[in-house]
Amino acid sequence: MTGLMRRGLRVTLFWRVFISIWVAMALAVVVGNMVTHTLQDRERAAIERQAGLREVAMQALAFRRDDDGGSLWRYLKSEGQRLDLHLRLIEVDRNDDDLPQIIRERLESSGWYHLKPAVIPVADDYQLVAWPRKGAQGWVDARLYRWFELLLAFVIITLACWWVARLVSRPLRHMESTARDIAGGHIDLRVSRRIASRRDEIGALATAFNGMTERLCYLLERQKHLMRDISHDLRTPLTRQRIAIELADDGSVDEDLLASILRQNERLEAMTAQILTLYSVSDQGDDIQREPFQLLHVLNSVLADAADYAEHQGVDCRLTVAPDSEHALVLGDANLLQRALDNVLQNALDHTPPGHPVTISLKTAGPRFLVDITDEGPGVPENTLEQLFEPFFRADKSRGGKGWGLGLAIARDILDLHDGEIKAFNSDTGGLLVRLSLPVFSRDA
Repeated sequence: MTGLMRRGLRVTLFWRVFISIWVAMALAVVVGNMVTHTLQDRERAAIERQAGLREVAMQALAFRRDDDGGSLWRYLKSEGQRLDLHLRLIEVDRNDDDLPQIIRERLESSGWYHLKPAVIPVADDYQLVAWPRKGAQGWVDARLYRWFELLLAFVIITLACWWVARLVSRPLRHMESTARDIAGGHIDLRVSRRIASRRDEIGALATAFNGMTERLCYLLERQKHLMRDISHDLRTPLTRQRIAIELADDGSVDEDLLASILRQNERLEAMTAQILTLYSVSDQGDDIQREPFQLLHVLNSVLADAADYAEHQGVDCRLTVAPDSEHALVLGDANLLQRALDNVLQNALDHTPPGHPVTISLKTAGPRFLVDITDEGPGVPENTLEQLFEPFFRADKSRGGKGWGLGLAIARDILDLHDGEIKAFNSDTGGLLVRLSLPVFSRDA
């Protein structure tokens, strides 16, 4: 079994336990039977090897043929005392009533316990039956054999059950202690690789446990960063508001100061709205209104809403649409997808220098839409591409960029609700390319 597992065969815990107990019981029966028969054969052989037993049989036959019953009885008794055996000379074709019942039963028995007396053939019609006297060495009672077999079966099955219990309990105790240590703050601990590499249910449980722990630690780390980033982004407008309020208390309030307070309030409200949107989208799950609509119409609405801001930034938006994508449909919530596309486009406009374009392309690749939004900004380091869609992450370490790093995170969650994907790449022109992928809706499907 171990060799098969090393070659990659998955043996479930059910079959491990079943096969172990089955083999243990079969082994108990086979070994017990072999040992019992071995002891029985040695017992009979020990009796039959008694020195002079055949000579005793021949002399007893002589007494019998001389019809001297008394001499035969005295001779067998004396020789039996010398050899510590019971001796009886019986005819082959007649069940001698002189034999004890237990001896007759053993002579006639063909069952499991072949505890028969030693039989010495003397002539064609006579044989000498010999069995040990009570308490004599060389013959164990049949009940002892039965108890011996039961004891042997008990030992073997006990060892098998111990092995099965150890097989199951040791890794579970290890996982329990690991879970307690993690709960106590040692979040770097994991279930050992030896247990996680087992190809059964316990190995799968250990692997899932480690994966769950990794995910929880990741979420805890994200929560720490989230609280730190929120604190950082709230600190600046709150500080400005505090200064403005102190100046207002001094009686030197003017319109510019009031306008500054208003801008800080608007900034706080905008960030709060973004945070609420992020968690609202995350909590919706699959509970969104779904209906088919043309993705091109949504994309045109996004460009129309962003036209004024693009003009203010001095950026030209260029849209290219593949012919097969003009009337293709998407199933989902048009307002949510418009929000996702608007966030991605807003991010591109914020990072594109004046006089440079932002290109948007819409095409289909098999059963999916591909929307590529490419800017000509500075791009981002390759090792941060995956983090762009995390809440409050911004590639500029100075944190001087616009926004709070929530727009792309919201877009990712909206795409997840629509069975879509969003990825970022550094384009060949040096800017950032954000690709949105969505399934094409087919009415036949």
